[in-house]
Amino acid sequence: MAQNSTAPFAPFEWMIAWRYLRARRAEGGVSVMTWISLIGITLAVFALIATLSVRSGFRAEFVDTILGANAHVTVYQLGEVAQNGQIDRSISNYEDMATAIAGVAGVTRAAPLVRQQVMANRGQSNAGVEVFGIALDDLKTIPRIAGSENAVGDIDRFDEGMAIGAGVARTLGVDVGDMVKLISPNGVKTAFGTSPRVNAYEVVYIFEAGRYDIDRTRVYLPLAEAQSFFNREGLADEIEVMVEDPEAVDDLTVPLLQAAGDRAQVWTWRDASGSFLNALDIEDRVMFVILSVLVLIAAMNIVSGLIMLVKNKGRDIGILRTMGLTEGSVLRVFFICGAFTGIIGTVMGVILGCLFAIYVDQIFAAVNYLSGGTAWDASIRGIYFLPAKLELADVLSAVALSLGLSFIVTIFPARRAARMNPVEALRYE
Repeated sequence: MAQNSTAPFAPFEWMIAWRYLRARRAEGGVSVMTWISLIGITLAVFALIATLSVRSGFRAEFVDTILGANAHVTVYQLGEVAQNGQIDRSISNYEDMATAIAGVAGVTRAAPLVRQQVMANRGQSNAGVEVFGIALDDLKTIPRIAGSENAVGDIDRFDEGMAIGAGVARTLGVDVGDMVKLISPNGVKTAFGTSPRVNAYEVVYIFEAGRYDIDRTRVYLPLAEAQSFFNREGLADEIEVMVEDPEAVDDLTVPLLQAAGDRAQVWTWRDASGSFLNALDIEDRVMFVILSVLVLIAAMNIVSGLIMLVKNKGRDIGILRTMGLTEGSVLRVFFICGAFTGIIGTVMGVILGCLFAIYVDQIFAAVNYLSGGTAWDASIRGIYFLPAKLELADVLSAVALSLGLSFIVTIFPARRAARMNPVEALRYE
């Protein structure tokens, strides 16, 4: 049979490669090195997929808590110098402005807010909180507040008291039905100066927004009550705007400014959190590069194994070449040996990485239990649990990287085997 008539990757090439892969060390095989390469690639691909899934999950959870508990766009007024010399950003025509903003295409809701910082007190416990004065109907449209899975109380009773975050409730040691005092330093003006204003409100609703900083500081009051408490009758501090597509919020900046009036300014959720999200994106790229180096190191074990295999199988290569096996066939035999290891390791790594992403809650619970509950500090990370989101693009990028490196590094020792002189290989046999 002519040499050129052999089809690439013929069955006999697979047969020879398989015999070499499963050969024992005593028979000239390198099964130990093959297992080391296999385990190395498996762990590297697993680490890459697990890390990418956690980073994707963390970003998705972080963005979801932003969009689910905060305004997508905040509209406020340019400040004017008041008679007392302070900058006044109050909105007097807030109802007309909210109506005009709500009419912009893509806007789902525009709600006037009174927003101030005060001290909350219950017995001997105190907490600095940020009060949002808002109407009940508008409060019900905030997903992470009205739709909180761990909320207690009745949000429909909001007009009878106030709603507080779970962190505020823990700090003050209160539950639904308890009374909490709000203390504002800017209270009633008297001949002896300004005396603090203190009002007590019943806690009718406790929510958990999923963000540590929100749950620990946020309090909601009915709009009319907040206006009265902060001496803001007939005024609002800002307009909270929700839109259909938060990712395209920048496209609505100009229409919102036109609807809100000449003195209006806008502040989007990207302006508030864009730097942090950009930092996450940069960290994702850096982590991918670092873990790619780990995959490369694991793939280099394939080179070591193949070089040893070529050295041990020098006599076999010489015999095969004298029997008519072409250089291309020899190259493909050893390429299959290396590529097969890379493929199996990649598949096992993908399986382990996907299982980690799917069962991350159970794994995290076990780690947290073994560490005594200190594995995750919500005050540092902002959210309460370790999220993981399995993205097809992340899995495909890990597979492409692993297989690409495995195939590339395999070519060099395979070419060395193919170019081996059969006479030199058999001279000392």
